[in-house]
Amino acid sequence: MLRFHNLAGLTMSKLEILHSCSTSEHLVESQTIGETFLIKWFRKTTRSMLDMPKTKTEALLVFKLDEEGNAVYTEDIGDLVIFLSRAEPFCVPASSFPGMYPNRVEIFDVDEIGSVNLATCTVSTRNSTFNAPYYIPPQNIEHS
Repeated sequence: MLRFHNLAGLTMSKLEILHSCSTSEHLVESQTIGETFLIKWFRKTTRSMLDMPKTKTEALLVFKLDEEGNAVYTEDIGDLVIFLSRAEPFCVPASSFPGMYPNRVEIFDVDEIGSVNLATCTVSTRNSTFNAPYYIPPQNIEHS
């Protein structure tokens, strides 16, 4: 059974907001540092200008998983960038890719695209409609 730890930083008002959201959970493993993370993605349904329902990210919580079944809340994933979309989540070291910022989660969904700065818990997204919201992991391509 998974046990959640280190939630003291979440206020009751923040928890109430999160409980009112739809939640999806995503596991991502870092091959570079050998850590596994559980990401809880909290979204609210809003209305667009055309009165169509859309989802908007309210928050992301990142937990480091350990061998004992503990999920420890963290705001620091170091040099990593985690990518969440309709594809399998993955992460890469930010320092290996120009233009990437460390300690962030990049999100891409049907209704929005953006990023979450984990250190400041800042969600920066913009609404739009995407028919194929998929991040594709980098591939090691060797030229002959």
